[in-house]
Amino acid sequence: MSNAKPAVFLDRDGVINKDNGYVSQRDDFEFIEGTIEACIELQKKGYLLVVITNQSGIARGLFTEEQFNTLTEWMDWSMSDRGVDLDGIYYCPHHSEEGQGEFKVDCECRKPKPGMLMNAIEDLNIDIEASILVGDKVSDLQAGIAAGIKTNYLVRSGKDITEQGETLATAVFDDLAAIAKAI
Repeated sequence: MSNAKPAVFLDRDGVINKDNGYVSQRDDFEFIEGTIEACIELQKKGYLLVVITNQSGIARGLFTEEQFNTLTEWMDWSMSDRGVDLDGIYYCPHHSEEGQGEFKVDCECRKPKPGMLMNAIEDLNIDIEASILVGDKVSDLQAGIAAGIKTNYLVRSGKDITEQGETLATAVFDDLAAIAKAI
């Protein structure tokens, strides 16, 4: 791919914001300390910033796609106001077992499957060899590996780190700020 750019793929809950469980309202959305500054630093280093997030709360009927989109727009503007321009936001509203109606689907986009990543790679002309995935769960790392991403970082700012997570991760960091300093 000519002119392909490297990206940092960011999970949302547990990487960008505190994972308070099915976050769907502004009042529940709390940026993890240092995240904005880390994103600015990553952009300065030439990375595209792409959010990839499973949102099974939509499938489970806990909140609507419209509520998710409203929160996402607010998050995007909040970051933009602080100097962070997200290059893409991809989400999966499905769940094969707990989903309801049209959202009860065994899709290709729900992590650990790589569908969201593959779409972003194609849409944004991403250099997969030079890209990084940052997640807080094993399923994030599995999606990165399935998409061909060689550098998959796990952060401690979300879910508890499992032995499988440590094994799959290229490295484990406290949070996104620590990653931005390290690369």
